[in-house]
Amino acid sequence: MSFDACETLVKAGDHDRWLSAQSAPPEARRALMALYATNLLIARAPWASLEPLVAQMRLQWWADEIGRIYKGEQVTTHEILPALREVIFDHNLPKPLFDALIAARMADIFADPPENRAAFEAYIDATSGSLMALAAKALGAPDEAMDVVADFAYGAGVANLLRAVPALKARGHQPFKEPISEIISTARARLHHARSQRARLPQSAAPALLAGWRADATLAQAQKHPRSIYAGLLEESPARKTATLHWRAFTGKW
Repeated sequence: MSFDACETLVKAGDHDRWLSAQSAPPEARRALMALYATNLLIARAPWASLEPLVAQMRLQWWADEIGRIYKGEQVTTHEILPALREVIFDHNLPKPLFDALIAARMADIFADPPENRAAFEAYIDATSGSLMALAAKALGAPDEAMDVVADFAYGAGVANLLRAVPALKARGHQPFKEPISEIISTARARLHHARSQRARLPQSAAPALLAGWRADATLAQAQKHPRSIYAGLLEESPARKTATLHWRAFTGKW
């Protein structure tokens, strides 16, 4: 079944988001799995070949297939697409968010960092931001609260990127051009601001934002010990990760 395939992919390839989604009710969890599986496969596409043209073709394939869904076509060219189609139409998800996500991943094909701070922020907003916006919308977040989601997604996205730095460096990629300290400070500030506006989001949307539950620990460690970023030392202990996730899920304080 398509939703089962989504969950299998996410559990194996994006375990943090899989764990965060376990706090959601069954129907909401199904929607999250479809979105997270789609994001995972799109994020992997730039790394599927050393030949840029091949990677671009893979990303374009996802753009075309999602475009077919929005045209009302039945799409069965990948096992997760029927589930994605159902989620898109059940929750009236906007196509531009998928378009932005795919376009931003084109940058991952190349080793150069974003050319300036504005380009870096646009990349985080289009990747982490688009995904969290889709997830939040699927779980009932209103349009007027999407700025809260965007702030939180930015902080979570920067944290995710910091944890990925060693793997990116090993592939010859440089994710940062601007001073990392300034990026971290901005990310922490936007997390704080989002949480100050928590009341604007319905509790039903909490599991979508819970995907960023590790952001605080990552950003704090990176700011205190910048060398830990490149040394791959931003991982918390399993016990701490689990305790933080359970506390945030129980209290709803993403």
